[in-house]
Amino acid sequence: MSEPLSSVRPDRLFLASCVSLIATSITFAVIGAIMLTLKQEFRLTNLQVGWIGGASLWGFAVSQLLFAPFCDTIGMRRLLRLAFVLHLAGALTLIFAGGFTMLFFGALTLALGNGLVEAVCNPLVASLYPETKTVKLNQFHVWFPGGIVIGSLLAYGLDRIGMQAWQLKVGLIIVPTLIYGWLMLRETFPPTEGTRAGVTMGQMFRATFTTPLMLLMLACMAITASTELGPNRWVPAVLESGGIPGILVLAWINGLMALLRYKAGFAVERLSPTGVLLASAIVSVIGLYWLSYAETTAVAFASATVFAVGVCYFWPTMLGFVSERIPRSGALGLGLMGAVGTATVGLVTTPWMGQIADRIGHEQLPAVETAALFQDASAQFPSEEASAPPDIEVAAGAVREALATLRDEGRLPEIATANALRAIISSGADAQLVDRASAILGPADNYGGRASFRSIVPFTGALILVFGLLYARDRSIGGYRATHIETLE
Repeated sequence: MSEPLSSVRPDRLFLASCVSLIATSITFAVIGAIMLTLKQEFRLTNLQVGWIGGASLWGFAVSQLLFAPFCDTIGMRRLLRLAFVLHLAGALTLIFAGGFTMLFFGALTLALGNGLVEAVCNPLVASLYPETKTVKLNQFHVWFPGGIVIGSLLAYGLDRIGMQAWQLKVGLIIVPTLIYGWLMLRETFPPTEGTRAGVTMGQMFRATFTTPLMLLMLACMAITASTELGPNRWVPAVLESGGIPGILVLAWINGLMALLRYKAGFAVERLSPTGVLLASAIVSVIGLYWLSYAETTAVAFASATVFAVGVCYFWPTMLGFVSERIPRSGALGLGLMGAVGTATVGLVTTPWMGQIADRIGHEQLPAVETAALFQDASAQFPSEEASAPPDIEVAAGAVREALATLRDEGRLPEIATANALRAIISSGADAQLVDRASAILGPADNYGGRASFRSIVPFTGALILVFGLLYARDRSIGGYRATHIETLE
C-alpha cells in the first residue's frame, strides 16, 4: 500500500538514487581498472576477460527484465534493499575469487544489483519529476560517468601510493553501497506515473511490445549502449598496453560526460531530444574513429574528448524520449531499454571486441622475435619433471605448447601465443625475459584493442539516418512534443 504523497521527500530520494548509481558506476570503473591485472594474474585470454566484463553488464539486463515491471507490486524499497545485498555479495565474491569462475560470478552478482538500481531509480526519478523527465534523468545519470571518475581516480591513486592489490579497488564499491542503503532505509516511495494514471500491467506490456516506435528505440538502444559502454569497458586495458594512462583517459571521458549531463537542459531545450540524439550520433562516429588511431597520450585525450561529447547524452536521452513519447510503457519500457542496452554490450559487444583484439593483435606479433623469446625462455625454464614455483611451471607449460605448435604446424598458435607471453610476464621469471615479452605483447594488444574500437563505428553511423529521420519528422509537425499519460485514451 502506498503511503501519503505528502510524506515523500523528492530531494532525499533523488540524492539516494544518485548515490546508488555511484555504486553502480564505481563497479564499472573498478572492473575496467582491474581487467589488465586479472588477465595477467590469472592468465586469462582477452575473450575470458571480455566475458567477465560482459557479465557485469548482461546480468544488469537480467535483473531489469525480471523486476522492472514489478516496481509497485513488489515495492521499490524492497527492490533497492535487494540491490544493496547483491552489491555487497558481489564485491566480496570478487575479493575472494581464486580464478575465472568466481571472477565471473562475482561480476555477475554485482551486475544484478546494478540492474535493480537502474530498474527502480529510472521510474522513480520520472515519477518524482513528471514535468522535466528528460532533464532530470540526464542529471540523475550524471552519476554514472561521475562515479566512474570517482572510481577511476581512486583506483589510480591506490596504484600511485603503492596499494596496488586489485582487491582493494573492488572494496571501493562497498562504500557508496553502505551510504545509499542508509539513505533509503526509512524513506517513503511514491507510486509510478502509470500506477497514478491507472495503467494496468496488460496496457503497459501492450505499449511496450506493440508500439512500432518502441521497437525501433529498443534496436537503437542496443547500438547507443554499445557505442558508449563497449569502448569504455576496454579503454583502460587497451591504452595501458600501449603505454598510455588508460585509467586517466577513462576518468577524463566520464568527467566530461558528467559535466555535460548536468547541463543537459541547455542542449535539450535548444535541440530537442531527437536533435540531441542526432548530434550525438554524428559526434560519436568522429570521436570513436579518431580514438581507434590514438597512439600517443595527447591524441588519446583529444579523441576521447570528442568521443565523450558524442556519447554523453545517449543513455539518459533515450530513456527520456521513451518516457515522454511512450509513457504507457512505464517502468517496463524503461527497464527493457536498459536491459537491451546492457545485454547487448555484455553478451555481444564486449566479448566480440575482445575476440577482435585477440585475432588482430595476434597478427601483429613479430613471429621471429616471439619464437626466439620462447626458445630462450624454454632453455631457462625447468623441464616438465623438475619442480618449480607454480607461476614458473605455468609459464613453462604455455611456452612449450606454443613451441610445439610452431614445430608441428609452422605457425604460432593464435590464443596460446599471447597466453604464453602473459604467463612469462606474470611468472616472476628473469627480468630480461619479462621485459622482452612485454615489449612484444604490449603493442600487439594495443593495436588489436584499438581496431576493436573501430569495429563499432559502422553501427553508430547507421544511427545518424534513424535519428535524422525522427528529427526531420518532428520539425515537419512543428517541433518535438511529449505525450502526457493523462491525455491518452
